[in-house]
Amino acid sequence: MRAARPAARILLVDREHRVLLFRFVTGDERAPFWCTPGGALDPGESYEAAARRELYEETGIHADPGPQVAQRTVDFLTVERVEVTADERWFRVDVDACDLDTTGHTELERRVMTEWRWFAREEIANWPEAIYPDDLIAMLEATDDA
Repeated sequence: MRAARPAARILLVDREHRVLLFRFVTGDERAPFWCTPGGALDPGESYEAAARRELYEETGIHADPGPQVAQRTVDFLTVERVEVTADERWFRVDVDACDLDTTGHTELERRVMTEWRWFAREEIANWPEAIYPDDLIAMLEATDDA
């Protein structure tokens, strides 16, 4: 049985229209993959509050996540090897390019989030490792004018 996992995800976009992604290396049979900042809600936390907290914890950026720009339900295996059905709410945050402060990462994040970088959209389609969500470019384009 899959666990329910409400989560806030962030499309963090710099002034050059690049998106920030973190590289995950789980240490199991899964190949490394890249995904946006974000994570599960704490008990009693709203999606907006979780987006603000996750953005700060994972990047050191204090910013208002604004309104939700997308919602999706997706099944996956977490890095802790728990099968979940995630109710993901997406937020877009536009920032000037900056160095990240990852000192807020948890022990697990320090272990599995091995690197980060800003990706130009043309890099995403042909990147040799998996990037999640699969339709990231379409999500970015849909929110460009939001």
